[in-house]
This record gives sequence, C-alpha cells and structure tokens, in this order.
Amino acid sequence: KYRLSSAIFHLPPAMSLRDNATWKAVKPFLNGGLSGMGATCIIQPLDIVKVRLQLGATGGPFGVAAGIIKNDGFGALYTGLSAGLLRQATYTTARLGIHAKIVDYLKEANKGAPLPLAQKAGAGLAAGGLGAMFGSPADLSLIRMQADKTLPVNERRNYTGVVHALSDIVKKEGVGGLFTGAGTTSIRAMALNMGMLASNDQAKEMMKENNITGFPATLGASAIAGFFASFFSLPFDYVKTQLQKQKPLPDGTLPFKGFGDCCVKTMASGGPLKFYTGFPTYYVRIAPHAMFTLIILDQINTTMKNAGM
Repeated sequence: KYRLSSAIFHLPPAMSLRDNATWKAVKPFLNGGLSGMGATCIIQPLDIVKVRLQLGATGGPFGVAAGIIKNDGFGALYTGLSAGLLRQATYTTARLGIHAKIVDYLKEANKGAPLPLAQKAGAGLAAGGLGAMFGSPADLSLIRMQADKTLPVNERRNYTGVVHALSDIVKKEGVGGLFTGAGTTSIRAMALNMGMLASNDQAKEMMKENNITGFPATLGASAIAGFFASFFSLPFDYVKTQLQKQKPLPDGTLPFKGFGDCCVKTMASGGPLKFYTGFPTYYVRIAPHAMFTLIILDQINTTMKNAGM
C-alpha cells in the first residue's frame, strides 16, 4: 500500500519509487532538465560572448567580454538567463528524456547487448530533433535578447525578460513567429546531440573495457562528447543565429529567405570557414556545457539510485 506524500502528487515512499511506473517514466525527463539548467547557470556568460562574436563583434572572446562589462556592467554577461533556463527546461528536458527512452528501447531490442555506434548516433539525432521543437521559442527569445545590444539604439527591442520577449514576438509576428528558424534549430540540435550523446556513450564503453570507471570515466567521456558536439553543430548554429537575429530590410524583405539561402550567401561571402566563425569561443561554451550537463546528470542519477529512487 502506498501512502500519499503530498496533496498534489500521489507518490509512494522513497524506497518504492524505483518500481513506480509513473516515476520511471518521468525521471529521465526531470533529471535531464535539472542537469541542463544547472549547466546553463555556469556557462551563460560564455554563451553571450559567443553570440556577440557570431554577430560581428571584434577583439576576441576576452575583449568582447571586457567590452560588455565596461559598457553594460557585469550583470550583462547574464543577459537572457531567464530564456536560457526556460530553453533547458523545455529543450534539454525533452532531448535527454527522449534519448534515455530510445536507448532503453534499443537495449531491450538488442537483448542487453551494447548498442552499435550507428544506433547511438540515431538515438542522438532523433532526441535532438524532437527536443528542439519544444525548445525553439525559448531559443529564439534567448538569441534576440543576447543580440539586442549589437543593434542600433533605435532598432533595439529592449526586452525585459523572456516573458516580454515571447509576448512581443507573438504580438508582432504571430504564434508562428515563435518558431522562426525552428527547422535550422532542429538540424543543429540533431548534429549536436548526435555528436554529444553518441560519443559520450561510446567513450564510456571504451573506458569501461579499459577498467576506467566512476568519476574519471564520466569526466573523460564528457570531454570527448563536448568536442564532437561542438565540431558537428557549429555550422548549423552559425546559420541559426543569422536567421534568428535578422531584421526586415527597408523594402520589407528579410536578408535571408531560409536555411539554404543563408548557407549559399555565407559560403559566397566567406567560404566554408565562415561557418566556423567563433569556433574557439563556441567550443569553450559548448564543450563545458555538455560536460557539466553530463556530469550533473550522472551525479543526479547516482544520488537517486543510492536513495532508492
């Protein structure tokens, strides 16, 4: 018999949670969201520097960061934090939860045998694409809030927070405006999660075979995952940023008609390396975020397991 733990949630005692069907279904999503939000609180300053560099700021990562602090104060490095947390609460909750479910299904189908790399990559692609659809509105708000200071004063949107940003987008562009660049966001998320999640699982297996376990294995695998997440996703992140921050030209048209048009114009203006603009900053931002997310996730999972949850 289960007793009620609160008036709202009908949960069994902690020792019985492990076998509770509802908890088992919710746990991967809850843990994923918490790990992503924790990582975002640590990495947010790097994210705003990365966006400024992609939008044309000069002086390198340290120069851009110093300029932001000098002109707008230290708190400006956390511009868009509310949108960033909302993005993790939607996007990372969905992608890591969906990934865990897909991996569990594939392991069951493989009768417990290790998954081949192709299946790991497929699980990452699917989780990233589906998760991105949930997080697209918050991602759009985050980009616009971070890019606002780079615009001329008379063109700035001056959002006060994520709620203001979302409501303003709906008011001016309709509900569909919340999903501006969603296709590119999904493609970028698929590339990032394929690189991050597949390489993390593969690295853990290889380390286990070499008797490397515990925190050293988690740290090493997450570092490898961070590199591949950055390498595969930056070109798509660059195009996504350009699409999401664009404003109508004097004739009412947009600079880019879509993903393909942006790719073609970017290639024409700077060649393939243009897609890797700001790679050092992007790597320093993405790799630690991936690492912190995976490390925090492992710690949450371990803590819950030890607590019988």
